[in-house]
Amino acid sequence: MATFDPEKAADIHRRLHSHLPSEPALRVKALESLVVERGIIAPETIDAWVEAYSEHIGPKRGARVVARAWLDADFRARLLDNAAKAIEEFGFQGNATGHLIAVENTESTHNMVVCTLCSCYPFSLLGISPSWYRSAEYRARAVREPRKVLAEFG
Repeated sequence: MATFDPEKAADIHRRLHSHLPSEPALRVKALESLVVERGIIAPETIDAWVEAYSEHIGPKRGARVVARAWLDADFRARLLDNAAKAIEEFGFQGNATGHLIAVENTESTHNMVVCTLCSCYPFSLLGISPSWYRSAEYRARAVREPRKVLAEFG
């Protein structure tokens, strides 16, 4: 008689349903359909926002900040002292970086970013957060085993 392996059953279930959009993706699509159908927002506007945050705003803004910190020691010092104020020098619109702090990696310290409560992310600086960043697994593992998670990233 075969024994029941819950891990194997869960793996089979995940593979069978992996082609389906995630629950949040389905909810977003439903909300998008409703706001477009009711004339609240045009589909082109939604497309423009997604393009702006995925192609133009981030991660290019963040790359500009980091590159300047690498090349300009005075800016790096200002960034580490008061990141929000230093980032204002770029003239980016919005206030989503108002509470941002900057930390520096060194030979002995490598920093990791994680919000354990809600997956908040500096989207106005880095663009749309990657799906793994929003996952409960990443948030939990980053706290429990940060070195292992960092090693997986290379």
